[in-house]
This record gives sequence, C-alpha cells and structure tokens, in this order.
Amino acid sequence: MRLLITGAAGFLGWHTLARVATLAPVTAVPIDRTAFAGAALEEALSTLGPDDAVLHIAGVNRADGPDQEPVRDGNIALADRLIEAYDAAGCPARLVVAGSLQADMTGAAESPYGIGKKLAAQRLAAYAERAGRTCVEVRLPNLYGEHGRPYYNSFVATFAHRLAAGETPQVSGDRELPMLHVQDAVADLLAAAVEPDPPVLIRPTAVTPLRISWVAERLADFHAVYARGQIPVLSDAIDVRLFNVLRAAMWDQGLRSFPLQPHADDRGAFVEVLRQHGGAGQSSFSTTVPGVTRGDHVHFRKIERFIVVRGTGVIRLRKLGTGEVVEIEVSGAAPTAVDMPTLWTHSITNTGEGEMLTLFWINELYDPADADTHPHRVLPDGGPS
Repeated sequence: MRLLITGAAGFLGWHTLARVATLAPVTAVPIDRTAFAGAALEEALSTLGPDDAVLHIAGVNRADGPDQEPVRDGNIALADRLIEAYDAAGCPARLVVAGSLQADMTGAAESPYGIGKKLAAQRLAAYAERAGRTCVEVRLPNLYGEHGRPYYNSFVATFAHRLAAGETPQVSGDRELPMLHVQDAVADLLAAAVEPDPPVLIRPTAVTPLRISWVAERLADFHAVYARGQIPVLSDAIDVRLFNVLRAAMWDQGLRSFPLQPHADDRGAFVEVLRQHGGAGQSSFSTTVPGVTRGDHVHFRKIERFIVVRGTGVIRLRKLGTGEVVEIEVSGAAPTAVDMPTLWTHSITNTGEGEMLTLFWINELYDPADADTHPHRVLPDGGPS
C-alpha cells in the first residue's frame, strides 16, 4: 500500500511518517509545501491505485499578522489545489482529510481556522462524491507530542521548551482544552486509510480534557526531578506522554546524558544507576562481543536508559524521517546514563577489544504482545557512520 501524505514536513505529518516507517507493507510518499504547489503533486497522485490512500494533513494554522482571514482562505485554497491535482491525475485513491474539531463551532465561537477547515473538508467530500471516490474526515482536537514547535504546535510544546531552556511556563487564559496525543491521531488517520468500509466522519475516542495550568505544573514537577537524572512519578499514560514531550525538549536543548558518580574504596566501586520516584520499571544487562551491534529499533512510548559498565562502545541514534545520526561514546571507565528518546531509532555497538557489559532500564515490564519495539536501522546500510 502507498500513502501519499501532504504536509509531511509538519508536526502531524512527521509523526505519521515516523509510524509508517515501521509498517513494512506500507510505503509513504511525502509531499511538502514545494511539491504540493508544483507538478510533483500530480505526478505522485498518478502513481496511486484504488487500494492506496492520500492523507491530507497540510494546513494553515496561523497568519503572520492580526488578520486571521488568510488562515481561512489558505485552508480552502489547499483543498482546491488537491482537487485540481486529483482530477488532473485521475487518481482513484481514497482521500483521508485531517479536519478540526473547531469545525463544530457555530456563531461567536467560530474562528477563521475552524471555518477554513470545515469548508475545505466539505469541498473535498463533495469532489469525492462527484468523482466516485471514498472520502473520510478525521476531526481532530488540539494535538501534543514529542518534537512539537514551541509557540506554534501546542502550549504543551511551549511549556516543555521553556522549562528545558531554564525558563518558567507562563499560563494565560487558563482553561480546560480537549487534547489528543499526536500518535493517537496518526492511528485514527491510518485506520481511516485501511478500513474496508469507513464512516465519512471519524471523531477520535482518545481525547482527554487537560487544564493548561495543570500541564504547566506537571511538566515543572517532572523537570525538577529529571534535571537530576532521576525518573519522576508517572502515574498514568498521560504522565508518560507529557514526560516524553519534556524529554524531547530537553534532548533538543542538549541534555543527552547524565554523568554518574562512582563511590570507590578498597573493595571496589558502587554506582547508583537510577532512582525512579514511584511507578514500575525493569532493569537488565547484556554482554556484547567486539564489533557486534545491538538494537536498531525504535520505541513510540517506552522510556529506556543505557549504561555501559564494562568495555567501550558507541550509541547511535537517528530521529525518524531525518538522516543525521547522533553518536555518543560510552565507556565503563566513565559510566554515563543515556536515555533513548521516543521516535528515535537507536543502537549500541561494542567498539572495544573485550566484552562489553551494558545495563538497561525501561519504565514498563516487557509484554511480548505489546512490546513497543519496532525494528528500524539507525544506519540504513548497516555500516559505520
């Protein structure tokens, strides 16, 4: 199956590409702003068949000035452009539209963004009916997740990045908002693309109301603990997801490892690996012979820590959808804790001459039925970087 994804360079688009990268039978066809505006869109649509799908994620979220009418008109124009390209290419693929819950608003509650998304979805649905195509709208609320743009994608991303930069989140207009983790949104979009007889409108069921001030306080509490290299109390799935957003922001700010303090005497040395403030977790270790690489997989929710306690190695990580590989040298002579960010494929290679001993900790007990461990090479050719 081929999935053409408009808006592939955006927040929801990148998360969609990241998930599709782990689905072997599915091939993503990413379309960025430049390709969408040019002939590349028609060319890509012409390669799709009736069993393929288009995920229309591209949108205009904000205008540069106080006038927000360009947001409304921009979303309508994107729909018109997609219709034009569909028609020119004779594309038979299913159309899945990432809509907005703001389209439900009426009267004084209406916004240019909500109006634009509603009219865009209506135009695409009307075109699909005329052309004999299937069209599904997935009406999404506010989204949050790892690597969101601060001051743009969500207040959660803004708060996390302010904390990572040593600043304090500022709460303005405190209220409760319907929030959906971006990977839940991706799951709904993909389900709409593959279900044999989908409804014309899907409303996500995993939406959670979150108060802005509560999120600010929760993230600040997490930061106070994690900045010392410790894992905070994570009482439920929302906590884990907010913590992963914070970890992504702190990683982007350069906090990528935690030096550990050995306490040595004539008996040897003791090194505290991890303190977890409540919750469940699992520690383990592995031995690796010289030249061997372990890992080459990605997690979408798990929190995982590596510590080499004997030997030398290199940890390699690559953010899905990018080509840059981060390398962190590790050694038992100077124990360092390195946490694997979610949506970054990662591996560890023994670069020494003797056996390497590595300690691992993960925040949940292993469940073979839901392991959240998806094979994906850090180095596509398997060779050195």
